[in-house]
Amino acid sequence: MRRGAKITVAGAGALGLTTALALADAGAQVTVFDPAGPADNASGVAAGMLAPAFEAVLDAATAPQFDLLGAARDLWPALEARIGVRIDRSGAVAVGETDYLARTEAGLRTLGLHPTELERRALDGLAPGLAPRWTRGFLVREDWRIEAGQTLAALRRAAQAAGVVFRPERATGFEGGERLVIATGNGRDLAVVAPELANLSPIKGHILRARAAHDGVVVRGQGAYVTGAPGDLTIGATMQAGLDDRSVEPGQVDALRAAGTRLFPAFASADFTAETGVRAATPDGLPMVGRGRHNGVLLAVGARRNGWLLAPLVARLIVACVTEGEVGPYAERLNPARFNAAGK
Repeated sequence: MRRGAKITVAGAGALGLTTALALADAGAQVTVFDPAGPADNASGVAAGMLAPAFEAVLDAATAPQFDLLGAARDLWPALEARIGVRIDRSGAVAVGETDYLARTEAGLRTLGLHPTELERRALDGLAPGLAPRWTRGFLVREDWRIEAGQTLAALRRAAQAAGVVFRPERATGFEGGERLVIATGNGRDLAVVAPELANLSPIKGHILRARAAHDGVVVRGQGAYVTGAPGDLTIGATMQAGLDDRSVEPGQVDALRAAGTRLFPAFASADFTAETGVRAATPDGLPMVGRGRHNGVLLAVGARRNGWLLAPLVARLIVACVTEGEVGPYAERLNPARFNAAGK
């Protein structure tokens, strides 16, 4: 890539912003197109999990990719320093019925991890207000978290300071750029230049937020997780494959709230606001990252529920494609052409 090359990035979610910043740092002139508000996307409607361990254990589609997820998480400290956010490294706790805990522990140990078993006194310290019925659990330090909204804002500030230009409109093509990076989530508007987008399918998700105190670590139970930050509480998250609308569904909200209340009974009186987002998924659960079928097109889409976790790895790979640098050991796993080769 010649210095000052003009690159268009379509999409200003976690993948688009992280990639735009990395390209600008590599010397490109970057313009980001996105008609939505700064956090009005799936990345904004997220808990900010950087959770390779529990994602691999609790999500069957993700289990074979634990090494890749861990490598992505390990790139986060550099991004943390670059944009000035704080990663919560306090870990995550699993609680639940005996069989659920047994399956979770077995899965973690299969990955080569060594969860810390916790009795009730330790749980009280890590997760104040936890329901009395949960008398034991497991702590995993490998899983981290960021505040999604704050991190989107920090990425945008850092990108602007690096010279990235933002246009509040939809990209319809290269928009004068020499390369086009498509990071539009479930959007299909650019399918004419990226037929690979046909491999994506939508997943609708709900989360609940409340202005309430929850000072504990991330807690993962059966049917819900709970995260907290000063004055903020999140319960997540539903997954409805095949749906691409953002309407709030009372049945989904009620089920999510009930699952959260089973973990923390005090949540029954909290005033929650429901939010919805639509993520994109590929048939194998991994994003499409790299060169597209058409010359000059690069894809960074389909991260399913791990957009935040994978963002710095995706950005590094896109920069390597643009600069003709070393793409690293995960490029083939993420190659958009893998579905063509498989006849999918």
